[in-house]
Amino acid sequence: MKNKLSNTNWRFKLHEILYEADTPLGKLFDVTLFIIILASIVLVMLESVEQFDAKYHRFLDIAEWSITILFTIEYIGRIISVKRPLKYILSFYGIIDLLSTIPKYLSLVLLGPSHSLIALRALRLMRIFRILKLARFTGESLNFAKALKASRAKIAVFLSFVLILCIILGTVMYLVEGNQDSGFTSIPRSVYWAIVTLTTVGYGDIAPITALGQFIASIIMIMGYGIIAVPTGIVSSEITKNKNSNTAQTNTQACTSCAAEYHRDNAEFCYDCGCKLND
Repeated sequence: MKNKLSNTNWRFKLHEILYEADTPLGKLFDVTLFIIILASIVLVMLESVEQFDAKYHRFLDIAEWSITILFTIEYIGRIISVKRPLKYILSFYGIIDLLSTIPKYLSLVLLGPSHSLIALRALRLMRIFRILKLARFTGESLNFAKALKASRAKIAVFLSFVLILCIILGTVMYLVEGNQDSGFTSIPRSVYWAIVTLTTVGYGDIAPITALGQFIASIIMIMGYGIIAVPTGIVSSEITKNKNSNTAQTNTQACTSCAAEYHRDNAEFCYDCGCKLND
């Protein structure tokens, strides 16, 4: 019985350090992990520079192996510190953690680095969201997530309207500029121009040359400024509603069974698996 309690105790302490940030060790781990992730991203960017990689390849290789080993230890620790490891492994962050860890091991199988593995290593940057979520930004990140979720229907309708508008404008521009040597050779290509213009990107690879086409293009450019602001206003409105209704009453505790997070301060059971929190 004593050995069983001792085994449960160290797993619980490990879980607090890895998944929560309301203890000194948990905060220290999050800050350390944050620094390591940023360092790994810097190494990925430097490795993509051929001149730098040729000169400091050995240093970059050693540093990458060191970071990979640390991520591997952390990944194994996260698995053994929860009662249901499969829940964590198949979760969004569990998959991101795995993809962030395996590129260096895959390079041994592929006998050398590749561009796809470098891109895979860049996924480590997504792990920062977990750290921000578990630290003092918990309420704000949850507010933003809820605002995006509540706005998805409105944004979907708005994007559908924009897409329809681009098709209509592209068709009109094809009728106006189609017989000219201006690049509007088909309706799909004209729709592409309308999207580029309406979003104020303006590559310049296609441009109207007739007076009517330039007039229509000017109207589309002005419309673009207003269209860009609409999604921002929708999300901002939802964020304000969430703050007014005090919906961000969460803390950093995570379930020791399935690693689910975002539990309320007075929660006794996990909302995902039903297990007792801090059992």
